[in-house]
Amino acid sequence: MVKLATLRTATVAVAAIAGATSALAQDMPPVPAAIQEAGVVRVGTKCDYPPEGFLDMTGKPVGVEVAMGHQIAKYAFGDDAEAEIVCVTAANRIPALIGNKIDIIIATMGINAEREEVVDFSQPYAWSSSGVLVRADEDMEALADFNGKTVAFIKGAWQIPFFDESYPDVDKLLLDGVSDSLQALMQGRVDGYAHDTPVLLSLAAKNDKVRVIDEVYKIGTRGAAVRPGETEWLDYVNASLTRMADEGKFDAWFKEYAGDEELEDKLRFWDMSLMPKS
Repeated sequence: MVKLATLRTATVAVAAIAGATSALAQDMPPVPAAIQEAGVVRVGTKCDYPPEGFLDMTGKPVGVEVAMGHQIAKYAFGDDAEAEIVCVTAANRIPALIGNKIDIIIATMGINAEREEVVDFSQPYAWSSSGVLVRADEDMEALADFNGKTVAFIKGAWQIPFFDESYPDVDKLLLDGVSDSLQALMQGRVDGYAHDTPVLLSLAAKNDKVRVIDEVYKIGTRGAAVRPGETEWLDYVNASLTRMADEGKFDAWFKEYAGDEELEDKLRFWDMSLMPKS
């Protein structure tokens, strides 16, 4: 297992997509006919996962992945275009895509073999690891410390099968979102909250009553997802992701949407060169 300190001490560089080639405007593939005819890109994003996707003071979805969706629409339809943003959860994002309610998922979507059976993934644009959030006064530091205890998980999260296989003695409380899981932890209904390390670091940065344990696990990559067989659309999405990286968009968006206290921690997960090998 990798220790949290290892991730935190990595040198932060400008976010880049590994192996990507330059994608200037003239290099963009044609917009698929179905998207062109619709005149809009419907994007499923998280709305409770800052800074990737959250609601501002007016209730409008904003954040890094929300901005990515809008940027794809701008590449397709011009600088004044905006995507149609649909708030999704870990549990309903794939059904929303397959049910044709959205055209693309850009919602902290980890790439794994099970999901690849039902969606087509873009090239990775970020990486992540998983961790466990605990109350600050607890002495737990390792995953094995949760055997016989209760941990909160978000429904549909990829941490669930990991615990099923590796720590079957951990009791699970499945909840709908980040706020529900944090509340369950603060109220003492669970002993930990398992989720992606970046979101847990963000929560801990804003709340001195919680902290992230030292052991991290399930390191993987994140990508956008489209319906199976939509090859032209996937090509356009990949070209868009490459162009965003070339134009320095990710760095700018994080500076806009991430607080100063979490900016460095967040940015390293968007530099594919910093992804641990194991």
